[in-house]
Amino acid sequence: MSTTATATRGPVIAGWSAVSPYGIGRDAFVEGARSGRSTATASEPGGEPVPDERVCLARDLVIKEVLGRKGTRSMDRVTGLAVATVRELVTGEEGAAESGADVALVLGTTTGSAQSMMDITRDTLIHEKPFYIDPSHIPNAIMNCPAGQCAIWYGLKGPNTTVAAGRSSGLIALNYARRLLASGRAMTVLCGAVEEYSPARAWLEWHTRGEDETGVVLGEGCAVLRLRPAEAVADGEGLAEVLAVEAGVAGPDGAGPPLESAVRRALRRAGASRGDVWAVSPSGPAGLLGEQERTALRAGFAGHEVRWIPQPDTIGDTAAATAAFQIVSVLTAAQDDDRAAGRLAVVTSVDRDGALACALLRLL
Repeated sequence: MSTTATATRGPVIAGWSAVSPYGIGRDAFVEGARSGRSTATASEPGGEPVPDERVCLARDLVIKEVLGRKGTRSMDRVTGLAVATVRELVTGEEGAAESGADVALVLGTTTGSAQSMMDITRDTLIHEKPFYIDPSHIPNAIMNCPAGQCAIWYGLKGPNTTVAAGRSSGLIALNYARRLLASGRAMTVLCGAVEEYSPARAWLEWHTRGEDETGVVLGEGCAVLRLRPAEAVADGEGLAEVLAVEAGVAGPDGAGPPLESAVRRALRRAGASRGDVWAVSPSGPAGLLGEQERTALRAGFAGHEVRWIPQPDTIGDTAAATAAFQIVSVLTAAQDDDRAAGRLAVVTSVDRDGALACALLRLL
């Protein structure tokens, strides 16, 4: 038997929550993931025009209704998603209230809010003078606004970090969180990623996607994990142990070879073998990139019986939040599979800008 079944090698995921097109909170996501129902609906006319005919929206998140009117007058969509998700972890049923200098936050994103950035840029052009803009909207245009607002709302006084690595942002954030715990910078790290749907993002995606990416339905949401050192988690409370996170960059031969290398490094770092792996979760982007990812993983696990848990396309393409949703999908599937306990899950992510990453989890 591999030592990964008994050894303690990394921090433990002790809780999680999500806001997604399935609804608000962990229970809503679990129910939706188990049902496999699609959340895609027709785009609603009336606002700014968008190129998408169908979208996957977190319609339950009406910011002023969910978070209240105080402090939300100028809150943008991506910040509302993050604040609502973190609320479920720090004040909801997922755990006792957590705050203070020992609690850190690491949040992955693409650019923060592309809509807020474009709105402010437009205002500087259409007003009589460039500086005639609403100053309350300026913080929204800064990439770390969602993470900063989460810290302000809930008193999270530990390290506060925003990372941007496209679809791999959730895994890069997980690695950053692991390092914070290993260095003693925090005793609890809330770690995840967020993406909003907006007209600005819709048009940016429409103009930049390739011919093999047509038909992609955009989604939005946020998923956040609670990470703690293994010794601080009581027996029975942990969900998964983070054994390794490896990153890389696509090369001249595409994403396949460096992704295979990242998976090998992660297994070697954990002292594990491919036979220890219960499930593989690819990010599955559309087109050639997704095919390169699938081909690499199939070749890497050829001859081994593994369960495939792809990113939940039923909630749409959630961009920077994709890897975070992959992780919570793996945790959800593990609850219902007796074969998962003590075995490993490989979560991979590739982005069209070249970033790629792999995380290795041991299910508890």
